[in-house]
Amino acid sequence: MPTPLVSPYGSWKSPITADLLLGGSVNLSQPRFDGDDIYWLEGRPAERGRNVIVRFANGRAEDVTPPDFNARTRAHEYGGGDYTVHDGVIYFANDADQRLYRQRPGEVPQPLTAADKSRYADMQVDAARGRLLAVREDHSAPGEAVNSLVAVALNDGAVATLAAGNDFYSSPRLSPDGRHLAWLTWNHPNMPWDGTELWLAELAADGTPRDARRVAGGSTESIFQPEWSPPGPGDNGALHFVSDRSGWWNLYRLNDMENVPAERLYAMDAEFGQPQWVFGMSTYGFVDADTIVCTYSQDGHRFMALLDTVGGRLQTLDVPYTGSMLAIADGRAVYVGASPTAAAAVIFLDLSGLGRPDRSAVLRRSTDFAVDEGYLSIAEPVEFPTTGGLTAHGYFYAPRNRDYSAPPGELPPLIVTSHGGPTSATTGDLNLSRQYWTSRGFAILDVNYGGSTGYGRAYRERLAGQWGVVDVDDCINGARWLVEQGRVDGERLIIRGGSAGGYTTLRAITAHRVFKAAASYYGISDAEALAQETHKFESRYNDKLIAPYPTGRDLYVERSPIYFADQCSAALILFQGLEDKVVPPAQSEAMFIAARNKELPVAYVAFEGEGHGFRQAANLKQAMENELYFYGRVFGFEPGEPLEPVEIENLP
Repeated sequence: MPTPLVSPYGSWKSPITADLLLGGSVNLSQPRFDGDDIYWLEGRPAERGRNVIVRFANGRAEDVTPPDFNARTRAHEYGGGDYTVHDGVIYFANDADQRLYRQRPGEVPQPLTAADKSRYADMQVDAARGRLLAVREDHSAPGEAVNSLVAVALNDGAVATLAAGNDFYSSPRLSPDGRHLAWLTWNHPNMPWDGTELWLAELAADGTPRDARRVAGGSTESIFQPEWSPPGPGDNGALHFVSDRSGWWNLYRLNDMENVPAERLYAMDAEFGQPQWVFGMSTYGFVDADTIVCTYSQDGHRFMALLDTVGGRLQTLDVPYTGSMLAIADGRAVYVGASPTAAAAVIFLDLSGLGRPDRSAVLRRSTDFAVDEGYLSIAEPVEFPTTGGLTAHGYFYAPRNRDYSAPPGELPPLIVTSHGGPTSATTGDLNLSRQYWTSRGFAILDVNYGGSTGYGRAYRERLAGQWGVVDVDDCINGARWLVEQGRVDGERLIIRGGSAGGYTTLRAITAHRVFKAAASYYGISDAEALAQETHKFESRYNDKLIAPYPTGRDLYVERSPIYFADQCSAALILFQGLEDKVVPPAQSEAMFIAARNKELPVAYVAFEGEGHGFRQAANLKQAMENELYFYGRVFGFEPGEPLEPVEIENLP
């Protein structure tokens, strides 16, 4: 191997370019079985973010969704649960009109629901009654959308209401014998990870629910993924779910539908559930009536396991990819998985031959770009001290590029990344977007600040009333800890994030003087405006994160970066989609104007046709390269490849 070239951090040339990252990349989600066929959803940046249903049959994958359709629901704005499939028929929500469509592979989709102002998600076929169970979000009346649980007749698209009156619904799940229906519901100001209720009803012959009752959950208990097991000896399937009543999202079973509480299947300080940001999430499924395949996270690591519900034994599986979004049928599993050295992929697993390498197969990779491990930085889970004598978590990535080394004595610049949500989490799985930076000579600290999931309910609730404080403190303390360890350059600290992570970024540079540069992607600068303008799903989210509004208005102002822009001392680049309904463009524009008036180095990049989270390859490429160019100009290094310049105001 040639001797590495000596070059300053940040200036290294890398084979991990924006073009290669995005040229053949896709986002993978929602795997499904239908008989011998396997389906999944692909989000394609190269097709302007279009979502395509893909079928894997007879050893090959083929697109099902025609080019003029986009399988995407906008329910809750974030969507999820965009399609289902039953006996060779696909039912999906189409982005352009939000109608439900019915399609057989190779045929033109036909509309099922009327052209109105309804959105549908989280579908399940009730074949015996000729209907589709779904969540409906009705935007026909002024004010907040109305959510309900509905049945859509497959013969004429007529919609009948099954449950209504609460603010939100999700996860309609029909028992194997068709006699019972379970679902989740919750109300403002709770989010689904705060408090949800699991309801159960008998179904009359015509499908009308009766004797509906709450069987689990409440305002301080989060229920996730109700699911029916296959019929076993003496029963027609048992209702399972994930609950955090112990402080951790563990698996439970309702053995007797007339008798609550439910039985915890395995007690563990680990998370078997996830925050329900989108519909249709799945972290477990059934091999048979007594055996569950599940995924869980513990201490910053993710695992797949088999749970014997009779013997109460959990067996960790030795598989090369861990992940979630599981589907299981007839002794087979398909899921979206990744590893520290392999990007996300759709994985098939024959559960009858666990431990044999030939029983697992990659059906689709999220990228065709293979990277030599000499350019990959492997995630190092870290814990570091933070405010109040507590500990926070994250992943550290050291700079790595086999072709380069830094001059003696030089320490790398550090990018502190704050994830979105804020109720979410980052993982240590391979993400080539991170490697874009580490292979150029940047270190990264990916922070799971207090409020993140994966560390139990108490850790998640650190953010209650403290958003903009705890998250910021944890990012700052993580950066300082790495500086104290001598691993990064304390004079070149950067913070970046998107959405809620963008808010943390903007708070960090207006309330503190630690970071020298920052990048905000559709970040929140005005917490009060967010409370006034955002969509229904998150409209009361800040009641928990900051304070009830408007009674707590003073605290909203205190926590809003826009009012303290004159205290900002960091160079700032802002990226914004002009069709963003979650964080309107006015927020980034106001922050840009304030920073410009303060005569800080600042740039604003806006994209037509983008909403909350960029989907189009050309825009994703531009944002990545603009950000690198910005850091080069701010810190005085020359990137390893030519980049299109971005206009920077007030650059010395």
